[in-house]
Amino acid sequence: MAQVNLALGTMYFGTRLDGRASREVLDRFVDAGGTLIDTADCYSFWADPSGYGGQSERVIGEWLASRPGARDRVSISTKVGAEPTTGADGWPANREGLSAPAIKAGIEGSLRRLGVEHVEICWAHMEDRSAPLEETVEAFAELVEAGTIGRLGASNHPIWRVERARNIAATAGWAGYTALQLRTSYIRPRPDSPVPDQNHRFGWVSEEVIDYVGCHPEIDLWAYTALLNGFYVRDDRPLPEAYDHPGTARRLEALTEVAGELGVTRNQVVLAWLTGGSPAVTPIVGVSGVTQLDEALAGVALELPEELRRRLDQAG
Repeated sequence: MAQVNLALGTMYFGTRLDGRASREVLDRFVDAGGTLIDTADCYSFWADPSGYGGQSERVIGEWLASRPGARDRVSISTKVGAEPTTGADGWPANREGLSAPAIKAGIEGSLRRLGVEHVEICWAHMEDRSAPLEETVEAFAELVEAGTIGRLGASNHPIWRVERARNIAATAGWAGYTALQLRTSYIRPRPDSPVPDQNHRFGWVSEEVIDYVGCHPEIDLWAYTALLNGFYVRDDRPLPEAYDHPGTARRLEALTEVAGELGVTRNQVVLAWLTGGSPAVTPIVGVSGVTQLDEALAGVALELPEELRRRLDQAG
């Protein structure tokens, strides 16, 4: 079975999506050849009355325990650093951060909820300038050395901080970041325009990010909100005002034409455009059921003819 370049986003497992529906999605994903399951210790504190996260990891842990052999078939991706310490009302000022004790406690909590001894990848969820960068880098590297984490990634970090952290790790002979997780899609907002559901200042894939990853082939690029919360296929999911510019209209026209010519959905074209680009992107897609998941799986399996890819690229 071919490798599926899709990460299953589980942000709302255990909150908006109940345990039964979440397990059905996980079953379908693995049975279809999916391997990458993305979560975080803070998912989803804002959607739970407690004001704390951990619901997603617990659902995944329950699913792993109920399905013998599943652990050997999946790669678990989780994140630490953004879980609130005193409830949702104080976030982000009260997030756990990236000090050595916080990283250690964060990953220990994740392993306990997931019911596993290690994760394949752990991300620094959002940067923490109150913690010395050397301390953060060393703390993560020690977990890699111990076998608790397979590899490291940085989510929602400015590239200069990623490069500095990688240099610290390389100089000391430690494991460093080899993946970035940021937000992008086929259409994009105006530069520097606020987007209501984007809380991370450095959470966007920029031209600088594309150039950096292109020059460092050892770094993987993962993208969240790749399908803009359903906008491409649902009329009831309008875009924020920041996307209201001529480039959006041109790209949507090209996207609609290409989808029509191929007989697929606009979601599927977006996913094929991301996974087949240079650099290739691993989209993180959250779904509410197996029908949406099947659509996404077909999208990442789609190969765009070069002429259609050029048309999409040149529409911006």
